[in-house]
Amino acid sequence: MPPDCLSVTLRVRISAGDVHYGGDLVPGARILELFGDAATELTIRTDGDEGLLTGYTDVAFTAPVHAGDFLEVSGTLQRHTRLRRTIAFEARKVIAARYQDGASSAAVLKEPQVVCRATGTSVVPMAKAQAARRVG
Repeated sequence: MPPDCLSVTLRVRISAGDVHYGGDLVPGARILELFGDAATELTIRTDGDEGLLTGYTDVAFTAPVHAGDFLEVSGTLQRHTRLRRTIAFEARKVIAARYQDGASSAAVLKEPQVVCRATGTSVVPMAKAQAARRVG
């Protein structure tokens, strides 16, 4: 089993297809979906299995996300038990769409802007967790 604090980071562009609300606003559920992708990579790395993300706690949306924005989404393994993995998630906007400046305008942010934080729990099958302990 890898040590706690193992991290993964994904970088994605939010598309027009992700928009659900006026003003090209993207629903928070899209960010939670990206957190799920990070959890999947973490449990593959720790256990050789995608695992199952069973829930989130302490979800905080702190800034809007729009079509054309680029996000960095990270998941950090905070704690692991026999079958459960506790993961801290953070999504940061690193490029912001600037439609007011033109249809294809965007700006690289000097400092990433945190748009969401959460904690999640992922569960892996017992056989996979046991196999990972034998290998690790």
